[in-house]
Amino acid sequence: MISSLSPLAASLLVALGGAAGALARYQLTRLIGWIAGPGALLPWGTLIANVLGSLLLGVVMGWLARSGGGEGLRLFLGVGLLGGFTTFSAFSLETVQLLGRGQVGTAMIYIAVSVVAGIAALYFGLFAMRGAG
Repeated sequence: MISSLSPLAASLLVALGGAAGALARYQLTRLIGWIAGPGALLPWGTLIANVLGSLLLGVVMGWLARSGGGEGLRLFLGVGLLGGFTTFSAFSLETVQLLGRGQVGTAMIYIAVSVVAGIAALYFGLFAMRGAG
């Protein structure tokens, strides 16, 4: 896809969206950590961020496809905001930490729930936007 945006403008949109997404993820994981408490079975904040981010990415991509939304919105919302909000690197680290503590079963549950729920949420977001309007 050829963009009408300059490389600088495109980069700024991604950076601004990414900063907002990372901040939103941080605040969400703090809130969920406070609610779940220190002895929570799973890293719920990261799991919720990944599933919610997948759902929102499905909605955004479906909406952009339906509305003919521009490259700037795709870069800001999809690549930046939701790319900064979802947390695959944190998911990977937390999985390794669970494994390092010998919690193999918990790690496998975390992997399965994260992947299946994330894909299902993205599909649901796309489905919801295809049916809307």
